Amino acid sequence: MKNIEFTITDDLLATKQQRLLNLIIDLLFLYIIILSVGTAVMLIGEASYNLALSDWIKSMGWLEIVFYSLLIMFLYYSLTEIYFSRTFAQLVTRTVVVKKDGSKPDNAMFFKRTLFRFIPFEPFSFLGASSRGWHDVFSETYVVKKKKLARKMKLIET
Repeated sequence: MKNIEFTITDDLLATKQQRLLNLIIDLLFLYIIILSVGTAVMLIGEASYNLALSDWIKSMGWLEIVFYSLLIMFLYYSLTEIYFSRTFAQLVTRTVVVKKDGSKPDNAMFFKRTLFRFIPFEPFSFLGASSRGWHDVFSETYVVKKKKLARKMKLIET
């Protein structure tokens, strides 16, 4: 029996439409998380009579809001992908993040992937011919259709 090495092919890659839907759903989740965490901190501050904490949340400047939002975004992408190999949006679109051989990326790859999302204009990197963005290319990861990947890997194994 030959030892065949599996590799990701173009037919397994998530479509541009799936990637756009992933972006929209993830941004919606992030918006909800950002508002929820801010509201929870403010309510905890008021419930514990720590008015300085709730006043700080109410009076955050735009730079603080940007930093806070970027921190939440970093935690959302890195933690969901490290633990589940996918974000909530990728769960909805039935896609998953993998390495070129179809296996789960290591934590360093997910960390790089998350950091590369912060490159200005990175969402526009999907406008080219490929459905891979800069955060995919630079971290050497692929977003693929989960069921199609499983079927193809099963064929290779048998």
